Amino acid sequence: MADKSRHSPVMLAEVLGALEPKDGGVYVDATFGAGGYSRGLLEAADCTVWGIDRDPLAQSIGADLGREFPGRLTVLAGRFGDMRELLTSVGVARVDGVALDLGVSSMQLDDPARGFSFRADGPLDMRMDADSRLGHDMATAADVVNSMAEQELADLIYKYGEERASRRVARAIVELREKAPITRTEELAGLIRSVVRKSKDGIDPATRTFQALRIFVNDELGELVRGLNGAEALLAPGGRLAVVSFHSLEDRAVKEFLRERSGAGPRPSRHLPDLPVSTQKPTFTLITRGTVKPGDAETRSNPRARSARLRWAQRTDAPARAAA
Repeated sequence: MADKSRHSPVMLAEVLGALEPKDGGVYVDATFGAGGYSRGLLEAADCTVWGIDRDPLAQSIGADLGREFPGRLTVLAGRFGDMRELLTSVGVARVDGVALDLGVSSMQLDDPARGFSFRADGPLDMRMDADSRLGHDMATAADVVNSMAEQELADLIYKYGEERASRRVARAIVELREKAPITRTEELAGLIRSVVRKSKDGIDPATRTFQALRIFVNDELGELVRGLNGAEALLAPGGRLAVVSFHSLEDRAVKEFLRERSGAGPRPSRHLPDLPVSTQKPTFTLITRGTVKPGDAETRSNPRARSARLRWAQRTDAPARAAA
């Protein structure tokens, strides 16, 4: 079995540059995965790292990595959206840095049994854990595609996958499931490829629909909002937040959060004099505006890094805002 703890995460050097780990610091690797960011932090400084992950496999990797850095790494079982509650429960009220990698881990993508990938056949699952936080009874991607109404399914694929052919895909799914339930990733991917043209950039036609289902099943955008609020509450003045995203929906959410929290949101003008202005002090300072992208060498060696974008900011001493 490969040594997953030696996995190198996307934009490791850039994330470490943003967080600037220091001796004695306390850092949160809020999406622990294979432990790449945690290892980077632990090797960069004599610091303490708290990992968070909902995946049981990640927790076993954390135990192995912890033995290399005795007393300096602990991996907590749970969602990064609950980071404040998880860390408070173990007596940690303030941290010096939080890293968030919003991509699906290689461990999940490379395991057909998890049902995330359309490149190998497996059960149509996509749950990051067995306890997805949903306001309905659908627990897996198979449940969604086999029971959701056609219009609702089309809206989901368009909203979360930004798939222009969402209605065509939804119609094809409904027609196929009338004959028999859709239960395998290969079956769904083949169906999508039959109704969606391959794009000029070579991206598989199934990519956007699979992304939409994964985001919905795991409530990923809701989790992101909770995670950003949790990081704001935990970070000490001068602490750093570094977020790596992989698609426009995530990046847009991070961008808007940091813009609003840094006081860089919309301001009134003579054209819109009644636009409300926040009187709350900024909780973050944007050190660099815009995104940082991976270097050419990384994108050549790891095609999954091509869409990665890093945004980061520094915590001020203003009180954290109440979560909406």
